[in-house]
Amino acid sequence: MFSSLKVKKYRIYWFGMFLSLVGTWIQSVAQSWLVFDLTNSAFLLGVVGFLSSIPMFLLSLFGGVVADRVNKRKILIFTQTAFMFLAFLLAVLTQANLITATQIMFIALLNGIVMSFDAPTRQAVVVELVGKKHLFNAIALNSVAFNSSRIIGPALAGILVSSIGMSGCFYINGVSFFAVLIALMLIQIDDRPRPNKNNSAWGDLKEGLLFIKNNRLILILITIVGISSLFGMPYVILMPVFAKELLHVGVKGLGLLMSSAGAGALVAGLVLARLGDFKHKGRLLIISSIIFSISLMLFSLSRNFIFSLFSLALIGCFSVMAMALINTLLQTIVEDEYRGRIMSVFMFTFAGFMPFGNLLAGSISQVAGVSMTVLFSGVICMVSFLIITISYPELRKAS
Repeated sequence: MFSSLKVKKYRIYWFGMFLSLVGTWIQSVAQSWLVFDLTNSAFLLGVVGFLSSIPMFLLSLFGGVVADRVNKRKILIFTQTAFMFLAFLLAVLTQANLITATQIMFIALLNGIVMSFDAPTRQAVVVELVGKKHLFNAIALNSVAFNSSRIIGPALAGILVSSIGMSGCFYINGVSFFAVLIALMLIQIDDRPRPNKNNSAWGDLKEGLLFIKNNRLILILITIVGISSLFGMPYVILMPVFAKELLHVGVKGLGLLMSSAGAGALVAGLVLARLGDFKHKGRLLIISSIIFSISLMLFSLSRNFIFSLFSLALIGCFSVMAMALINTLLQTIVEDEYRGRIMSVFMFTFAGFMPFGNLLAGSISQVAGVSMTVLFSGVICMVSFLIITISYPELRKAS
C-alpha cells in the first residue's frame, strides 16, 4: 500500500506536502466562512471560487509549458513561497479588522495565478520522484495526502475559528508552507529535459494540444474531467449555505461536512494504493463516475445531518477514485517530453472549468436555491457519463 514511500526523496516531499495541505484546508474553510459572514451571499461565495480558479483556465496551459522547460523543483519553491506570502497577508488584514470581501477576492485571484503554475508542475514531478514503477502507487498516495488533509484541516478549522479566530487559521496556513519548502530544499529532482526543438512557448503549447487531439482515449478522459469540474465539483462552494441555512449546524458542522467528504476520499486513495497497478481501470472509472453523480443527488435532497455526512463521504470517495484513475491513465499514455503539457490540460479542465461552474452554481442558487442547484448538477453529470459510456466503448477496455 505504501511502496512509493520507500523512495526517500518522495517520502520527504510527501510529508512536507501533507503538512502544507492541512494548513491550506484550514484556510479554505475559514475563508469561506469569513466571506459568508461578511456578505451573507451565496453568489459572492461563487464569485470568490470563480476568481480563485479562473487563472487556471487562462494560464495553466502555459504553466505546463514552463514545467516542461524549467527545473520543476525551482518552480515549486517559487510557488510555495508565493502561497505563504499571500496567507500571511490575509492573516494580517483579518487580524487588523481591515479585511473586506474585495480584498479576499483579490487574494483569491493571486492564489489562482500562482496555482496555475504550481499545479501542473506538482502533477508532472511525481514520476521524476518515484519512476514509472511506483507511479500508480504514488498518485494514489498523493490522493491520500490531499484527502486525509481534507479530513484534518476542516475539522481543525471548525475548532480553530471558534478559539483563535479566522486570522489565526490564516497564520497557521502561512507557517505550514515551511514544511514543503524545507522538503524541497532537502531533495534533488532528476529533471529529464525534453529534446530541444527550438519552439516558442506557443509552438510548445500547440504541439502538446496536437498530441491530445491525435489520441482518442486522452480526449475522452479529459472530457470526463471537464464535466466533473463544471457541474460536479461546485457543490463545495455552497457548503456554508447548506451548513447554516438547511442543516443548521454552524461552522463546526461545516467542518464536519467537509471532513466527511475528505474521509470518503481518503478511503478511495487507500483502496487504490492497495490495489496497485490493476487491470480494468476504465470500468472502475465508469462505475465511480456514476456513483458520484447519484451521491450528489442524494446530498442535495438531504435535510438530515447524518445522511448528509454519509452522502458527502460517497461523493468524496468516488470523485477522487475517478480523478486518480484518470490521472494514472493519462500519465501511463503520455511520453515524458509531453508530460508537463498533458498534465496542464488535465489541470486546465479540472481546475480551469471550475470557476465557471462556481459562478454558475452561485447564480442558479440565488434563483432556485442551493438544493435544486446541486440536484441539477448531479443529473447533468449522470446523463453525460452515461452518454460517454455508450458512445465510447473503448473506455471500458482502458487499463
